Amino acid sequence: MVRKLFGTDGVRGRANSHPMTAEMALRLGAAAGLYFRTDGQNRHRVVIGKDTRRSGYMLENALTAGLTSTGMNVLLLGPVPTPAVGYLTRSMRADLGIMISASHNPHEDNGIKFFGPDGFKLSDAAEAEIEAILAGEIAPAQPANIGRAKRIDDGLGRYVEYAKTTFSSAARLSGLRVVIDAAHGAAYRAAPDVLWELGAEVIPMGVAPDGFNINKACGSTDTAAAAELVRESGADLGICLDGDADRVMLLDETGAVADGDQIMALLAARWAAQDRLRDGTLVGTVMSNLGLERHLQGQGLRLERTQVGDRHVVARMREGGWNLGGEPSGHIVMTDYATTGDGLIAGLQFLAAMADTGQPASRLMRCFEPVPQLLENVRYSPGADPMGAETVRAIISGSEARLAGRGRILIRKSGTEPLIRVMAECEDEALLAEVVAEIVDTVRSVA
Repeated sequence: MVRKLFGTDGVRGRANSHPMTAEMALRLGAAAGLYFRTDGQNRHRVVIGKDTRRSGYMLENALTAGLTSTGMNVLLLGPVPTPAVGYLTRSMRADLGIMISASHNPHEDNGIKFFGPDGFKLSDAAEAEIEAILAGEIAPAQPANIGRAKRIDDGLGRYVEYAKTTFSSAARLSGLRVVIDAAHGAAYRAAPDVLWELGAEVIPMGVAPDGFNINKACGSTDTAAAAELVRESGADLGICLDGDADRVMLLDETGAVADGDQIMALLAARWAAQDRLRDGTLVGTVMSNLGLERHLQGQGLRLERTQVGDRHVVARMREGGWNLGGEPSGHIVMTDYATTGDGLIAGLQFLAAMADTGQPASRLMRCFEPVPQLLENVRYSPGADPMGAETVRAIISGSEARLAGRGRILIRKSGTEPLIRVMAECEDEALLAEVVAEIVDTVRSVA
């Protein structure tokens, strides 16, 4: 079955526009309820979390109505990080977990992500089956079988306590000054609490959500304000989360940024030394820097690449039995601890390295020298097929030959916009710029 409603990470769109309307959320909740409530009994439960967007109230209520109408019992967590929903779905023996969030997008957008009873995001096949139910008549439950809904006050506290158990250093964080930027999002309470309770001196920012300021000039996609605060306060580390806290960017004591590739490089080396990195393999995506791959090879480790998207990373990790993966964008997936990317727990793992080694962040987060990378997007007209053009195929083939042994090229369609993404890496920056410019010009000529 083909998915039309579900994208690369659940259902997403502009709030109060299709498909992010109250009507669609109600029907989607009812369809998911029918999919999971297979025996007609009222013992099935679903946990629902959300970030801090104003539209979350609307979607939460609509989903609850749809789910209870088909007999599901709903447990409302309130604002919690996406990884908390994955954890609590499994911990609370729920049949389904739902996170209402558009992650790093602005407040105008929202999304709905589904987790199965194992705490992992639903498979493509499961999402397609829910879409099939949605397309037909959805029979409501009989009056005696309508589900219940209630607020769960200790869900966030459960996650906070669990996150603290993942801090792997024997030392506490006493003496470390940490800036935490929660992006006015889902971790605005959890992240500062965890760090403070582990002993850090916490300097919070992005912890005053008003429903509209999520990800606005803050968080993992805009680290400038956090970097300035790190320098002004003399902090040892900055941790920048996104709106639902499944991504992280780290800042050293000078305010310099470490992306997901640098974080993964450090964790892979530490875990390999501790004999914890399964099969000596790190799972990344096609976007991970060539420098990371070469760095791992030099240590006798391997980079397994997947398509872009944390769901693809997790799927490959589960297939291969590997326990560490992620993306340059800051999704760090550690299946020993979480079922999806967890920015806070990734930050704790980095802090553990600082506590264990006594080294500053600037030394730990420069594991390899990235190969120069250039990325440009080319917008194309509806109905056009630039990738199918003979001239485009020819220029790509010729460029790959020019970079053979010195770099690589990745050309792909965006999964969410009519864009062709042109990315190349090469130590020769002049050649890199020339190759990318030629490909971009050729794509534009047929777009």
